[in-house]
Amino acid sequence: MNGDRSIIFSGSLLVPSGPSSVHLTPGTVVVEGERITQVRVGAVSPSPSQGGEDSLILPGFVDTHLHLPQFDSIGIDGLELLDWLESAVFPAEMRWADPDFARDMTRRVADELYSFGTTGIAAYATSHAESAQAAIGVLGEVGIAGYVGMVLMDQNAPGGLLVPASAGLSQASSLRGHGRISPAVTPRFAVSCSRQLLKGAGVLAARTNWLVQTHLAETRRECELVRRLHGAVTYTDLYRECGLLTPRTILGHGIWLDDEQRVKIGTAGSAIAHCPTANRFLDAGVMKRYEAIRAGVSVPLGTDIGAGPDRSMVRVARAAMDAAKQAGGPVPDAAELWHQITAGNARAIGLRDTGVLEQGAFADLLVIRPSVRWAESRDPLGMLLYAWDDRWLRSTYSAGRVVYRAN
Repeated sequence: MNGDRSIIFSGSLLVPSGPSSVHLTPGTVVVEGERITQVRVGAVSPSPSQGGEDSLILPGFVDTHLHLPQFDSIGIDGLELLDWLESAVFPAEMRWADPDFARDMTRRVADELYSFGTTGIAAYATSHAESAQAAIGVLGEVGIAGYVGMVLMDQNAPGGLLVPASAGLSQASSLRGHGRISPAVTPRFAVSCSRQLLKGAGVLAARTNWLVQTHLAETRRECELVRRLHGAVTYTDLYRECGLLTPRTILGHGIWLDDEQRVKIGTAGSAIAHCPTANRFLDAGVMKRYEAIRAGVSVPLGTDIGAGPDRSMVRVARAAMDAAKQAGGPVPDAAELWHQITAGNARAIGLRDTGVLEQGAFADLLVIRPSVRWAESRDPLGMLLYAWDDRWLRSTYSAGRVVYRAN
C-alpha cells in the first residue's frame, strides 16, 4: 500500500457527463492510500506522478460476466453452446477439483485482467466449493473488486461437476468474502439445475441478499431444452417462480426473449449482462439491447470469457455498438459505452465507490497513452473506442496500488 503518500495522476480525465455518459477534460486526480481525495479539472499538472499531457486517466473497467476456469478455453470454435460446454468447458472445469490448481489459475487470471485494465468483476468459479473459496481469497488478496460464485448444478453435466441440491446450497452458503470480493448465488442455468436447486438458490439469495448470477435464453436449443426439463411457460417465468429475479440479479445473455419476458425482468429490477463477443463467437444470436432498455432493463456489458474471445472491455463495448447496428433501433454512442464499461457496469452489479473519478471513490485507475491523434477528432471517444490498442495501457492501479505496469 501507499500509506499516506499522495500520488498525482494527471492528463485527460474521463469524467461523468450526465447520468449515463462521460467526456474527456484536462485535469488531475490526487490519491492518498486507497482512495481518491481530489479531482481537479481545467489543466494538466506540469509534474504528475503518473500521466501527463499525452495521457488519459480512466477509471478501471468492470466486467459483469466472466468465467474464471475458462480463460484457457478461449477459441475452441465451431460448436453450439451445449456441445461447447460438453466438449470444451466441462473438462476445463473438472481441473478445478484441485484447489491448488484453481488458486494458481486464479492468480494468472487476475494478472490478465489487470493487464487489460479490468479492476472489477462478476465471475463464476466452478461447482467445487473449496476452489471457489480459493478464488475468492486470491482475488481479494490482489485487490480486485466484485463477486465470485460457486456454480450450482445437479443435473445434465459430468458426474464430477454435479453436487446434490442440498449439499450444493449448503456449500455455497458457507463461502466468505475476502478483501473487496464477495460471494454470489450462482446457479449455472436451468439446464443444469433441478427445480429444487433453483428454488433453493432463490431462498439463499433472499436470506443473504447476495448478488445472483445465472444464464438466460442464450440459444434457441437451450430454451427448448429448458421447456422440456421444467415445463415452464417461459424461461423467465421459471426464474421468477424460483425467486431468482431480484434487483440483485445479473442474467447472462438474454438473447431469445420476447417483449413480455423483458418487461417481467425490468419490473423485477434484474439486469441482463450483454456479451456481444461471446454471442458472435458461438453464433448464438444478436441481443436486442434497445428493446431490453425500453422495457426498463439495465444492460451492462460482459466478456463472457471463455466463449468471449476478447478480454478487453473496450473491445466488448465496440462489439456492443456493432451488435446494436445489426439489431436495429437506436445505437449507443461512444460516450455512453465508455460510461457503461466503467461506472455503468459498476452500478449494475452493486459495486460502490468504483468505476468513476470522484472524491472518495476507490483509486481504481488506468493510465493510457494513445498513439492516435484523438484530440483532433470530431468524436474523440469514438476514435478511441474504434482505434483502441491494448498496448496503450501503461499502468493499472487498484485501490491506490500499482498492479500492472507495461514494459
